[in-house]
Amino acid sequence: MRRAPDSSIPRLEATTPTRLTSNVIQIVPFASQHVEGVGALIVGIQRDEFQIPITLEDQPDLQNIPAFYQQGAGNFWVAVSDGEVVGTVALLDLGNHQGALRKMFVHAAYRGSGHGVSARLLETLLEWARARGVKDVYLGTTEKFLAAHRFYERNGFQQIAPTALPPTFPKMAVDTRFYRRTP
Repeated sequence: MRRAPDSSIPRLEATTPTRLTSNVIQIVPFASQHVEGVGALIVGIQRDEFQIPITLEDQPDLQNIPAFYQQGAGNFWVAVSDGEVVGTVALLDLGNHQGALRKMFVHAAYRGSGHGVSARLLETLLEWARARGVKDVYLGTTEKFLAAHRFYERNGFQQIAPTALPPTFPKMAVDTRFYRRTP
């Protein structure tokens, strides 16, 4: 059963700017002014594109990003274009020189190699991880995110069994496919 969209969550319009260069898009650490845009982007993609019945309230990590992600070797970044959040990625510090890639979402109008948003977000995370001594980055995703699987595999992630995850890895109920790579 498909859930009706929550009208209380603002939506980004799926329009493509007439002229877009990678110079227009900035990758910056999360700050308080990004709260609303992050929630709208992530929940919009989860629910509207992939029909995952989830709300912002179901994701406590998004309720307090600094306390959850911006600790130890972790951080949370946003891709911003003309003041709008168009992409996100987070590194959760798992301890033991390990991290979890989380919340990698890019607005549909900014996907693809022409924009490079996903690649820039991932490279920002990997550079940060290397600089902080993270030896392994793990991630979980759903079977539905086929393009994400291809992206991660093209970028050096190798699929692993759930039993190969570190004990501190936060396994989500919707995650059925897991990857690992060294930064």
